[in-house]
Amino acid sequence: MIVLDPGHNGGNESHAAEINEMVPQGFGQEKACDTTGTNGDDGYSEHQFNFQVALLVQADLEQRGLRVILTRNNDSGVGPCVNIRAAIGNSAHAAAAVSIHADGGPAGGHGYQLLEAQRSVGGSSVESASHRLAVAMHATFSQESGLTPSNYVGSDGYEPRDDIAGLNLTTVPKILVECGNMRNASDLALEESASGRARMARAIADGILRFLGQ
Repeated sequence: MIVLDPGHNGGNESHAAEINEMVPQGFGQEKACDTTGTNGDDGYSEHQFNFQVALLVQADLEQRGLRVILTRNNDSGVGPCVNIRAAIGNSAHAAAAVSIHADGGPAGGHGYQLLEAQRSVGGSSVESASHRLAVAMHATFSQESGLTPSNYVGSDGYEPRDDIAGLNLTTVPKILVECGNMRNASDLALEESASGRARMARAIADGILRFLGQ
């Protein structure tokens, strides 16, 4: 079982009370249920991009014989909250879980990021497996996505974090992929094109399969 977690949702902006509710972040901390996400300067939204890419990854993996669950099944709802997104992967005992996002960084910044938890409630074995998933994704993203590692955050495309609830709370191998910077013109052009989204989706699917040894 693979769990894909397309970040944010189309109804978040009109439901501020719900998405601002505080939920567990892990290790005694709390954060907001969700956010609206970012967007390109022309208004193309991250939540739409995330969902479009997730559907492509789902179709690719299912065509190759894997079972896939999405943490949300439309782009018009609210949430789910970040702690619930982690719980979906945990309850499914996923072999791998991937959160799909795009960043909203400085206009001069470009490239992808692979976010990993500095520590997770799953312990060292889950942390190690999550890093192996990140390494597998790094290989396929560099080769296939049309993006290079981020030049403005992290190191060579890797970014350990301690504030991402969906990663802190995971008990299965999980990473978050920032598929480029929506505030950068060249990254946005790739994100907005059907062929660009297809390349990134294939890179995610191939990264998962690489991690699984398939």
